[in-house]
Amino acid sequence: MLTSSMPPVSEVATPLAAPATGAGLRVAIVSDAAPERNGVGAYYRDLAEHLKAAGARVDLISPRFRAGNWYGGLAMPLPGDPTQRFLFPSLSLVSRRMERLAPTAVIIPTPGLFGMLGMYLAKRYGARLLVGFHTHFERLTELNDHSPLFGAMCRSYLGACNRRLFDASDLVLANSTEMLEIARAIGARHADLMGTSVPKRFLDAPPLPLRPRVERVLFAGRLAPEKNLGAVVEAASACPDLQFQIVGDGPLRDWVQAQADRLPNLTYQGWVRRNQIMPLIDRMDVLVLPSTVESFGTIALEAMARARLVIVSARCGILSWEELSRGLFPMREDEPLAAALGRVAALDPGLRQRKAELARAAAIDINTRNLAYWLRVLRAGDPGGLDGAPG
Repeated sequence: MLTSSMPPVSEVATPLAAPATGAGLRVAIVSDAAPERNGVGAYYRDLAEHLKAAGARVDLISPRFRAGNWYGGLAMPLPGDPTQRFLFPSLSLVSRRMERLAPTAVIIPTPGLFGMLGMYLAKRYGARLLVGFHTHFERLTELNDHSPLFGAMCRSYLGACNRRLFDASDLVLANSTEMLEIARAIGARHADLMGTSVPKRFLDAPPLPLRPRVERVLFAGRLAPEKNLGAVVEAASACPDLQFQIVGDGPLRDWVQAQADRLPNLTYQGWVRRNQIMPLIDRMDVLVLPSTVESFGTIALEAMARARLVIVSARCGILSWEELSRGLFPMREDEPLAAALGRVAALDPGLRQRKAELARAAAIDINTRNLAYWLRVLRAGDPGGLDGAPG
């Protein structure tokens, strides 16, 4: 646990290297989420990086998005969101990569066609099957689709896939207590809480100290209804002395661009590559995540790792982790984002710096414990629960 005698941020900049306890593990991560395009894709790219550093062989088998093009299978437009694609995986390509690896464990993070193919191939190799349950897709279809019939079909399909994955799995892992309860309600018999990894470079590079005043505010993520982007725009309108920046892509892209054209203190940068996220966060004072649906909020943890101030709504699953919640500023009931920003900006600069140090130390700690936890469950040992996870 963290203590009151925490060193300054410069002294907790570089975590100790994780012991190489992944030797002998061969892990296939078969996902419908491209590593660059959303939080689920980013989660497993980061996890793969840490597992490899610990000595495991890892192959991340998923669609790829490069230079505006999709790769990995036949891409079809996703109804309701022209910025996303639904890919039919290449059976021969996925099968060849699985054959080369001969996995001892297979991780399935999504209930799409890649995920279902990964489940089938896991049986062929007698691999341990772990299912990551990150997103309540059925709930998101209610928010994002305007066709009741199509939405009902999607929910029926996703529910059936999740039940099949859960039934075939050795363990289902969720990243918040709410998602764990949903997984069990769907039918997961063996379920547990996992933590969230942070990219190694976010931990290894010393963070910049906070500026004396709060001046720059960032939202980064998918531009979709559940992200409550209206709250960000309203805050920009109410706080003309602050500079707001929105980065990302999604069905609300045109609306966000129109708001940025209208407000002089709001800029929209569009989608940015993963390697640009860390310097972008470092230039900001506060990251905001006012979502109405957010199973965890990986971008919030990444900002914590960079010792930035982070404001999140009460609907963000990251708040269910007590150690992490101490490094966050939760929005109060019915509190506008502008008021939350004003509350944070009014704090003494020393208190804000202390909060940032607390946030970074918590992110480092959860990352270390999460890697050790994944290594245990991938070896088919008794997971014993993630130390420090919500009860």
